[in-house]
Amino acid sequence: MNIHTNVKKMAIEAKRATFAIAKSSLKQRNGALQALIENLHNDQEMIFQANQRDIAIAKENGLSAALLERLSLEGRLEGIIHDIEQVINLPDPIGELFDEQNLPNQLKLAKCRTPLGVLGVIYESRPNVTLDISTLTIKSGNCTLLRGGSETLDTNRVLVEIIQKSLESSSLPIEAIQLVASTDRSEVKELLQLHEYIDLIIPRGGATLQQFCRDHSKIPVITGGVGICHLFVDETADLERSLLVILNAKTQRPTVCNALDSLLVHAAIAPHFIPMLVRTLSREKVVFRLDQKSWELTREPSCQLAESKDWDTEWLSLVLGIKIVENLREAIEHIQHHSTGHSDGILTENHQNAELFIREIDSAAVYVNASTRFTDGGQFGMGAEVAISTQKLHARGPMGLKELTSYKWLIRGNYQVRT
Repeated sequence: MNIHTNVKKMAIEAKRATFAIAKSSLKQRNGALQALIENLHNDQEMIFQANQRDIAIAKENGLSAALLERLSLEGRLEGIIHDIEQVINLPDPIGELFDEQNLPNQLKLAKCRTPLGVLGVIYESRPNVTLDISTLTIKSGNCTLLRGGSETLDTNRVLVEIIQKSLESSSLPIEAIQLVASTDRSEVKELLQLHEYIDLIIPRGGATLQQFCRDHSKIPVITGGVGICHLFVDETADLERSLLVILNAKTQRPTVCNALDSLLVHAAIAPHFIPMLVRTLSREKVVFRLDQKSWELTREPSCQLAESKDWDTEWLSLVLGIKIVENLREAIEHIQHHSTGHSDGILTENHQNAELFIREIDSAAVYVNASTRFTDGGQFGMGAEVAISTQKLHARGPMGLKELTSYKWLIRGNYQVRT
């Protein structure tokens, strides 16, 4: 069977499965997720063995340190299981009525949440995404075709087998979650053409993958997850507490999209704050790209002059750009020019400056006095996320259960006719 027939057959099966899973009970769907937790516990040795095989091959192939870190499930399975438990405890989004109203003609209107249908999710290196997406897909009554990267193929095969076993235990169709297991990149393009069966494409990866999907898809595409994230340290900021926020935003997990990339510092505090910041973060092996003004304040071995392209770089590593700005207006203009619309924030004790920053920075997540690392479905109380959208339609920021639904209008009448 050729590649086109395989992918199309999977999409057709997924489309058929949407009718069964959309009408399934909350008890069934939560039951499948509870079974998934139990199976992950029972089969964890098999999961880790597959993951280690993928990591060994990835090292041989020269995968970058950032991608190797994303590939590993070591120390993360319990956290993933906790996220699944959170999703189980969330309300059922399907069938929820909202925006209810009674019209003057006595018609009763409401919007009713419905599943989106079939998702096509294309992603790289992160097997935890397989579990996050599958969990939210099942709970929200959707189906998903997963196309992970070749570097995580063995892990994903094992995980999807476990997920399908869990679906089957609750009498839900195993076709609701399927893995496109071939490493042939032509399958991605095939997937993007199947608009009769797939309702939404979600690419989770670098800018190249996202642009490829935008260019070749006949299906609506949700893009995001490329984060050039900023913090601006205002002259009124509490500097000691700001230092802790910056340290967390940069070093807590530097290989992810909500990690800090560029720090903007008000000129009034720069002579004191930047040398202190460099000394502190250097202990955590952070290296720096400094604009000329910052460079004149500190020339530690960890520092070098920034190039213009550095302000448009998502580092995904322990590299931090630092730039001195004269005022809040210059900080806002820099962010507006260089941000990817993911997560940007201000550290300040000035309420008016905070409110101006909120009004003028149009990112998916805008922070006042907090680390950008909070842009995450689990941290936002969603249990998990399928992606972080930097678009404005139909969802923005972390996409959880409600973001995987559409709605239909319900109109209840008493035999009214339009005049």
